[in-house]
Amino acid sequence: MKRTSEKYQAYVQILKEELIPAMGCTEPIALAYAAAKAREVMGQMPDSVLVEASGSIIKNVKSVIVPNTGHLKGIEAAAAAGIVAGRPDKELEVIADVNQKQKAAMKDFLEHTSIKVVHMESGLTFDIIITLQRGEEYVKVRIANYHTNVVLIEKNGKELLKKPVVEESEEGLTDRGILNVADIWDFTQSLVVEDVMKILDRQITYNMKIAKEGIEKDYGANIGTVLLKSFGNSVANKAKAMAAAGSDARMNGCELPVIINSGSGNQGITSSVPVIVYAREYGVPKEKLYKALVLSNLITIHQKTGIGRLSAYCGAVSAGAGAGAGIAFICGGGYKDITHTVVNALAIVSGIVCDGAKASCAAKIAAAVDAGILGYEMYKNGQEFMGGDGIIMKGIEVTIQNISRLGKEGMRETNEEIIRMMTKE
Repeated sequence: MKRTSEKYQAYVQILKEELIPAMGCTEPIALAYAAAKAREVMGQMPDSVLVEASGSIIKNVKSVIVPNTGHLKGIEAAAAAGIVAGRPDKELEVIADVNQKQKAAMKDFLEHTSIKVVHMESGLTFDIIITLQRGEEYVKVRIANYHTNVVLIEKNGKELLKKPVVEESEEGLTDRGILNVADIWDFTQSLVVEDVMKILDRQITYNMKIAKEGIEKDYGANIGTVLLKSFGNSVANKAKAMAAAGSDARMNGCELPVIINSGSGNQGITSSVPVIVYAREYGVPKEKLYKALVLSNLITIHQKTGIGRLSAYCGAVSAGAGAGAGIAFICGGGYKDITHTVVNALAIVSGIVCDGAKASCAAKIAAAVDAGILGYEMYKNGQEFMGGDGIIMKGIEVTIQNISRLGKEGMRETNEEIIRMMTKE
């Protein structure tokens, strides 16, 4: 693929759009961003707040600790954080800079302000509407389809911003439909690393820092520490443990940012940390690490494009398969190794459900990374799952299409049932 080609430039742009920093789990942060934007437009503190959110948003915000809040949890905490301390110009780092006085103010706001949460059924998987009211004045802000996509700002009956909302549309972003594994491989092989070095250096720094934090301190279920104590220091186990530790820290209030993938910090951690661990273990040149990360990140994004940003299908599965591809490349694998690794990994763990962001995400990440590594080891040892084995088909693109159909359509009712269980509707 030529560096000057339209597709090469589009692939670089996709990485720039997807590999961005976020502080905390991205769904509560998107909610905080909407609240901060509404507070900015209102110009004063509200005396009541209405949060309308799609089921998948409620599912992913309900059980997670919001960072920089003094360990407050859930939807009301995310809204309060955005209103009291949010800086909307920083988007997914909207509550990255919070002082102790603001943390105290959040608790006071929660105690003295009415915050109503409504499960909204707009037909969109990703939908947030925040309405702030003070006396007769109000401001409404809506975010739809992806985390920073503000589609409506309304103040006292006047629309200050309005964009058309189409289900699952990601207008304004580079078309992810151009992704396929053969072209991702071609792009990786022809990559001029300077084009992505800055993005990937930041991913390496941020995501390894939070993984180290998760190993060294007490967060959530401490899955990373359990793995190391139970199964030792092999490179495969370290890769799983470090990725899990990063998630444990992130889900449980760690105030460090991560570089996300497909709108998810857990997917950003899963698609990068195991690949970095393998690269450091084997001492590969930095250029090879960059290319392995590009493979992992783009294959993860490619899978998630068909599934959607939020689903009952656990995103760690896609990222674990992507990480397996990156690891295969670090270990000397070529195109066939990459494709068979991904297919094998998907055959092993597709179907893990997403029941929201919380501590158990770390364990699911460990299982997904394990599947990615096993998928590669299988092919290296002459073993593979064949087309016709369940939902696996001959050819990686057909298999990914099946997985997309499973995650988006097949598990739609599963997602609704999980939401009903979590909200006791």
